[in-house]
Amino acid sequence: MNQTKIEKVENIVSEKPPKSFFVETYGCQMNVSDSEIVTSLMQKDGYINALSPEEADVVLINTCAIRENAEDRVRTRIRDFKSAKKHNPGMIIGVLGCMAERLKTKLLEEESLIDIVVGPDAYRSLPGLIGDMEKGDKAVNVALSKEETYSDINPVRLSGNGITAFISIMRGCDNMCSFCVVPYTRGRERSRDPESIANEAKLLFEEGYREVTLLGQNVDSYKWFGGGPKKDFEKVSTENKDLKIVSFASLLEKVALVSPLLRIRFSTSNPQDMTDEVLHVIAKYPNICKYIHLPMQSGSSRVLKLMNRGYDREKYLHRIESIRTIIPGCGISTDIIAGFCSETEDEHRETVSLMETVRFDYAYTFIYSERPATPAAKKYNDDVPEKVKSKRMQEILALQRKHSMEGNKTDIGKTFEVLVEAHSKRSKEQVFGRNTQNKAIIFKSEKHKPGDYVHVRVTNCTSGTLIGEVLN
Repeated sequence: MNQTKIEKVENIVSEKPPKSFFVETYGCQMNVSDSEIVTSLMQKDGYINALSPEEADVVLINTCAIRENAEDRVRTRIRDFKSAKKHNPGMIIGVLGCMAERLKTKLLEEESLIDIVVGPDAYRSLPGLIGDMEKGDKAVNVALSKEETYSDINPVRLSGNGITAFISIMRGCDNMCSFCVVPYTRGRERSRDPESIANEAKLLFEEGYREVTLLGQNVDSYKWFGGGPKKDFEKVSTENKDLKIVSFASLLEKVALVSPLLRIRFSTSNPQDMTDEVLHVIAKYPNICKYIHLPMQSGSSRVLKLMNRGYDREKYLHRIESIRTIIPGCGISTDIIAGFCSETEDEHRETVSLMETVRFDYAYTFIYSERPATPAAKKYNDDVPEKVKSKRMQEILALQRKHSMEGNKTDIGKTFEVLVEAHSKRSKEQVFGRNTQNKAIIFKSEKHKPGDYVHVRVTNCTSGTLIGEVLN
């Protein structure tokens, strides 16, 4: 063997195999989006994806802190890794996201298996922190940022279907709802460059994706001031009248124009910030889905004031009226909290009556869970008994199931354009998709594949799903 070949063999032998990592995600769509950013950053640093956490050198658990039971699930999951770490002492376990930001170094003290704690604005520091850990030092970075939006990161899509994807358009929240921990775990509100958002949507479309969901804690407050603070923009714009603030309505239009074949959804809206301008843009473009998730939380104006929601019952109903006037047939879903501090039975009845008035397509419902350090935890007593909370929740759930079923029955006989997303879990002969109102539709088809647009007539339904037959 000649010298050159010997050197090549020695180089191959001396090269260390690449380190592997696994990201496990809990919580909302924003957390899924963050995990896609983390995956991109880790791959860029040379890490490869492991097939399971047990096979990984680095396990990263992206967490939610919105409710106590979400944190309890994460703690239980962390302890599941005790045996895996025993067999692989070099395994590094990191906790990311909102729970990391809320508890900070306390997590390292309470959970001995944890090596790294990283908040939502510090993901770029992960590779460096892992390097510190490999030297024997546990690492924490939970610094919040007023600028970080990760707009230059091309996320690695983790959804797996290749058809639908999330695009984060902003980070943080300024609303300061009294029950919510998000402003303290994700920081102040800041918006991404609209060009970077549109370019990401264009790239996804070119890669075969056919639907994007624009994500933000409160998308209606999206505003782009040219990359700098609002006060700097206002100073420059007085000298240059052509400069304009990019609002959420303008951003929606910009993304809709990427392609008429790219469906646009968004989440989440706030009733106090949603404008008629946004509704008119939705109505104007067929590829912007006719569906709005509009959290109400409570039907009582007094409770809404305690929650610091920024609107009352009348304003919420006015926004619903605007939606139905400007976008006839628009799908509407909501969030509801049962048993907030000092909520009376009469105020619970106000929530029920608001549900009867609006008749939501579906609702995400929660029993109030006090979160440490929130204004509600500091100022109010969590004084509604758990049994009462549970009873109210059961009534809300039963009513919503009734409304969902009745609403779905009205769709029987109607025809919808459906974007096929995947094969049904129950049968290979069936495919699954959603209509513009975000309702799930299952139908038999041998020739249609994910990414196809199909016209489907609804023939039957359950409270959660429409069942149909293909027309084309």
